[in-house]
Amino acid sequence: MSILICGSLAFDTIMTFEGRFAEQILPDQLHILNVSFLVPGMRREFGGCAGNIAYGLRQLGSPAVPLAMIGNDGQDYCERLRGLGVDTRFIGTAADHYTAQAMIMTDRDNNQITGFHPGAMSQAHENRVPTDAGIRLAIIAPDGRDAMLQHAEQLHAAGIPFVFDPGQGLPMFNGQELRRFIELASWVAVNDYEGRMLSERTGMALDEIAAHVRGLVVTLAEQGCDVYADGRVTRVAGVKAETVVDPTGCGDAFRAAMLHGLLQDWPLVQCATLGNRLGALKIARRGGQNYTL
Repeated sequence: MSILICGSLAFDTIMTFEGRFAEQILPDQLHILNVSFLVPGMRREFGGCAGNIAYGLRQLGSPAVPLAMIGNDGQDYCERLRGLGVDTRFIGTAADHYTAQAMIMTDRDNNQITGFHPGAMSQAHENRVPTDAGIRLAIIAPDGRDAMLQHAEQLHAAGIPFVFDPGQGLPMFNGQELRRFIELASWVAVNDYEGRMLSERTGMALDEIAAHVRGLVVTLAEQGCDVYADGRVTRVAGVKAETVVDPTGCGDAFRAAMLHGLLQDWPLVQCATLGNRLGALKIARRGGQNYTL
């Protein structure tokens, strides 16, 4: 039985700003914002939510099947995934596009500013959810807008339970669309900022959202996460990292652990406990796919 990961494959250009964004931006001058950040550190990594989650699942020994799109520059990425034991049958190619690109700048407080070029990801809706590939569980992670909407409907129609993880794609959807995602999903996973936005846009409090699904997880960075399940809220304590190097991909590592546990029918609190551990391992390494167990 496999886990289907509906989401992006991307190349991440990660830049390190040694100061603080808050010290460079004047709040009363945002209408004429014009800033430049000196970034002494820069590197290129394999990324995208689907790739990062697939990497985490393989670290844990779980099967990973991305449903994603690459561009004409993405063959090396596919070869890397195959080398990790990832099933790449359902990764399509958009020959007239580049693979999605994320330009991520991180300051000394681990705040991030990201510029994202969707490229081939904008064609992800051309891939349909496979119904004959032994898929037992899935996740809708940030992807093309049409792809997220259509894949959620396709998973529900196929009777495949899935995690709705809107991530940074959440602002693309209005309240009605987000309520539909919640109606279709089995679980919802957000960070605390996304949780507030999800509540505002749907008009639903977090406990109300949780009542519509099997479970809701709200991650709280180093403080751990809140798990809404079985009519109660449980704070799962964070795990202290060996060192804090790069937060890029920590949320995807958490979701990989969550999916790994769900595939084995673990209680959601146990899934979240492993998620906190994997997130702490990831943050001590650069990029989204360089940590090991």
